[in-house]
Formats: sequence, structure tokens, C-alpha cells
Amino acid sequence: MQMATVICLSNEKGGCGKSVTSANLGFGLARHGKKVLLIDADAQGSLTISLGNHQPDKLPVTLATVMGNIISERSFDPEFGILHHDEGVDLMPANIALTNIELSLVNEMGREFVLRQYVEKLRPLYEYIILDTSPSLGLLTVNTMAASDQIIIPVVPRYLDVKGLEQLLKTISQIRKQINPKLEICGVLLTMVDMRSKFTKEIIGMIEAAYGGKINIFKDSIPLSVRAAEMSAKGISIYAFDPRGRVAAAYEAFVKEVLDVA
Repeated sequence: MQMATVICLSNEKGGCGKSVTSANLGFGLARHGKKVLLIDADAQGSLTISLGNHQPDKLPVTLATVMGNIISERSFDPEFGILHHDEGVDLMPANIALTNIELSLVNEMGREFVLRQYVEKLRPLYEYIILDTSPSLGLLTVNTMAASDQIIIPVVPRYLDVKGLEQLLKTISQIRKQINPKLEICGVLLTMVDMRSKFTKEIIGMIEAAYGGKINIFKDSIPLSVRAAEMSAKGISIYAFDPRGRVAAAYEAFVKEVLDVA
């Protein structure tokens, strides 16, 4: 039986295009004929909104519902509450209720592995499961890393973001030692890249010099563009919104790299 590859996208710095990248990675894999589930593990619901669900707090079933069932040991159909998008991906949405779940995890036995229990039920049903995390290292983010096979790190080439990358890599190392020894770094993806800026080029050089020999840095970066933000407002992929644009081309190249690496 084929089991899904589980990939989380994580960065403790917000504003790195993580949710947009999660969405377009999922859409891109679906365009290559893969069966894909996106799981929004961020209480802000950015991924949920990006897929056209503009009022996530009104959704009857979300990841909070599912994790609540697991914590309470209630049986449920693993496909319960999964939404279907016209472009061929499935979504387990999130909303603000996930904040309460994170609080309840504090006193839960095996609190790092609640999400993993859900993901394991879904592995036989998909080829790829993509987890979008919150921009913080709380228990929900630890849960996503505990449930994943691989992690992709979107990074904006800015000085403070690069310093944050250093801390995130230390965190991943700790997760591997203590919680999930199978977690691998799929790669660092440079996002919102403005190659017209000399400073941007210098920062990219710093990243490549510091980490290029240790971890994969995806060859194709995602250029800075307002089109990606406009795509999120429409609830569709960049491939549908601006199919001939440079952002769509960059994401397509990134997806092909993921298919080769993951």
C-alpha cells in the first residue's frame, strides 16, 4: 500500500509567504497528477483563506474539531470535514478554535503526537500531505514536525530572517533528537526575492555560503510579486490566476524540484 509523503512548511518568522507556498506546492503537485491533502495547522487560517474559504470561523469542521476528537478519544471518520477544491486538492481547514486546542495540549499525555495520530489515518489515502504551520514554535508547530517526514523552510533573503533561520535549524535538530528522528530537511526555499537589490544578492550569498554545503537550497527562488497576494484573495492557484507569469513559472520549477527530492 502506498503511503503519503508528509511535508511541513515552517518558519518562526512570519511574512515569508509560507501559506502561499503551501497552497501552490499542493496545487502544483496536483497538476502533476498527485493526490494531495493540505492541512492548515495555523489558527490564523491563512491557508484556509487562500483556498477560498474567506470566513474560516464559520466552518463547521476544522482541524480543531479533529484534534479535539483525538484528545477526547472519540472515534471519527478520518475524511470527516475535508474540503475539496476545484483545482484538485483537498483541505483540512483551520480557524481560531485551534488556539484552544494548543492550550489543551499542554496537559495532554503524548501532547507532541496528537496531530500525528490524525496524519497516520490519512497516509493511505494520499500521495502527499502538506502541513502549513504557524509562525511560532508552539505545541502545534512541534506537532506538525512530529507528524512529518520532511520540512521545507521558506526564507525571505533579509538579514533578520537569515538569523531566524539559524535558530530554526537548531530547533529542527532538537526535534530530530527528541521527538522525530526521521524528520529530514527537504530544503530552504528563497521567497519574495527582489534580484534588483544588491543587498538581496549579498544575503543570498550569505545563505549559500553558510548552509549550501549542509542542506539543500532550492535552485529556483520565488520572485517578489503582488500577484501572489492577489491570488490568495481570489482563492485560486497562481497557475490559474497568472499562468504565464514569472511567479507561476518559479513555483512550477520548485514543485519539480520537490518531486525529485521528496
